[in-house]
Amino acid sequence: MSDIYQQLLRKILDGRSAVLVSEYRPAGIRKYLDEGPAAREGEAGPDRGGLVFSQNNGAISLREHFVPRPRLIVLGGGHIALPLAAFGAGCGFQVIVYDDRPSFANPARFPDARAVICDGFDRLGDRLNFRPNDYVVVATRGHRHDLLCLKALLKNFPGYVGMVGSKSRTAVIKKQLAGESGAEAHLARLHSPVGLDLGAVTPEEIAVSILAELIAHRRGGPAGTSGGAGRPSPGGPGHDPDIEALKWLAENPGEESALVTVVATRGSCPREAGARMVVRPYGQIIGSIGGGCAEAAVIRQALAVIGGGAYDLLEIDLTDSAEEDGMVCGGLMKVLLEAVPGRA
Repeated sequence: MSDIYQQLLRKILDGRSAVLVSEYRPAGIRKYLDEGPAAREGEAGPDRGGLVFSQNNGAISLREHFVPRPRLIVLGGGHIALPLAAFGAGCGFQVIVYDDRPSFANPARFPDARAVICDGFDRLGDRLNFRPNDYVVVATRGHRHDLLCLKALLKNFPGYVGMVGSKSRTAVIKKQLAGESGAEAHLARLHSPVGLDLGAVTPEEIAVSILAELIAHRRGGPAGTSGGAGRPSPGGPGHDPDIEALKWLAENPGEESALVTVVATRGSCPREAGARMVVRPYGQIIGSIGGGCAEAAVIRQALAVIGGGAYDLLEIDLTDSAEEDGMVCGGLMKVLLEAVPGRA
């Protein structure tokens, strides 16, 4: 079964969508990746599936549509890029920084970035293959470099493109690009000046305003003030893969464990459907389904299924513990526990 997690993780890290189907029957557990048309469509359009849970006569089925974690591509490694890369990584984006100056484009300057690329902006299209769920922020040091970046982006326009600059600067660039193929439609989606109008002044505050607009766009929130309506991005509001737990399952095929997955929620819960954690034989965990007393009770139940090849479905009522401990959460969670066999 570890092979299926290796395949799943490989797809996600390669920037591809994946649909994992899990079937639970008294005779055993079956998992496979759905390679049909519906799964392939997710690579080019919004993920509207997330996790679908069904139960019928004791049999349980899960259909999980994973989308890769979105990339935040920062074009320009200047003073705004520093906090934007750090804050973006903390909010779950895979950060890539691109600049043509070695003193600015180096990993030591951006320790939170997944990749730092030093090359000319005229080679941007050759170095990066833009995806529908990419978020690109153009923050170069000058008009000429902005123009080179936008020309490259017009050939393969990502789901979100924002540019740092005044309205007049944006108008000049749009006029210069008017003759380019597809420019009118693509530039109508350009967010510039980028970021929500928070009255930001410092680089850190500007980075927060930009990231706030990115999050609103990703989660389908309200419209910003700079680039049009807040549309759900091609990656959301989908099923964010819990990389930590999946990575452990893929890399530790020889160890028995239990996989815990939140399959349904109602009311106010600490995590949404799709959250998962791995429970190891001595109680150590990878990932989380929300913490607290409820998670501790689930861990005890998970230890009981390890090694038995079994699965169990629990309903966790958070109402009582919420009242006693003064917590905000107070809903219901359905949690699926399953044994993950070790390799013989």
